[in-house]
Amino acid sequence: MSEIRHRTIQTNGIQLHIAEAGEGPLVLLCHGWPESWYSWRHQLPALAQAGYHAVAPDMRGYGQSDSPAEIERFTVFHLIGDMTGLCDALGARQAVIVGHDWGSIVAWNAALIRPDRFRGVVGVSVPFFPRGPMPPTALFKALAGENFMYILYFQEPGKAERELERDPKRTMRMLLYSASGSTPPDMELRQMPKTAGFLDQMLEPEKLPQWLGESDLEFYAAEFARTGFRGGLNWYRNFDRNWELLAPFADAKVTVPSHFIGGLRDFVVTGPERNGPGPGVKMLPAFCTDLRGTTLLEGAGHWTQQEDPEGTNRALVDFLKGLG
Repeated sequence: MSEIRHRTIQTNGIQLHIAEAGEGPLVLLCHGWPESWYSWRHQLPALAQAGYHAVAPDMRGYGQSDSPAEIERFTVFHLIGDMTGLCDALGARQAVIVGHDWGSIVAWNAALIRPDRFRGVVGVSVPFFPRGPMPPTALFKALAGENFMYILYFQEPGKAERELERDPKRTMRMLLYSASGSTPPDMELRQMPKTAGFLDQMLEPEKLPQWLGESDLEFYAAEFARTGFRGGLNWYRNFDRNWELLAPFADAKVTVPSHFIGGLRDFVVTGPERNGPGPGVKMLPAFCTDLRGTTLLEGAGHWTQQEDPEGTNRALVDFLKGLG
């Protein structure tokens, strides 16, 4: 088993903490919300064993990495800049970039904007969505109507922080369980009024699912008890700003080799019915000109690489080997 090493890297004007394993071609692993480098704990040694230098940073605003005070310093361009600068700091002209959840948005757009630096891309849970015709929050408001919509709830600085930071361990326990494939098979997303809180939609598990140990939960809880949730929430507060900044790339397609991995019990992949891949997955070939395939994992929910590490690792290594 390859040892996971830790250090701090200077990139794009901030300090990033990274966890890394192995030697060889560089593979960057970008986590999502609300997570940590630790979300890739099963992938780091597996990729190292397969002959790659696997690097999982605490992304900007998370864990032991810097979290700037200004909301506008969390745009997708800052995040892509962090990953490009990380390549430079590690002495790599090119890397394959892998992202989960919000990290997928970073990975897809990094491949879109800098195909010279990112020679391949894997999105986990979140497929590539091209820039839409209107600001995202306007679209979300139109779709949500009088119902709760978490991205809109996250827009007001301080509001979500107060709720989520009241008990970080309870927050993480409820969120990690409720978005996983371990919930009851007949569970549906509950519609809540717009006055609801984020955790009002979540379930309180009687016991942790098999894929999530007590030590895993303690790690996440301790990180967010120390840092708070503000850094990650600021990513959401730049949705409209990102839409403006990405205007030059409207209608552009991802041209580097790509792959998608998703769980068949992930609402993001399937929609609320959970009866197969949703339109985002089905439309990937229209937006990615060299899509090498999709891997859909039975039983896995939103925390794909943690819930089914073997299936995720197999798909990642197969894709990487196919790049040559």
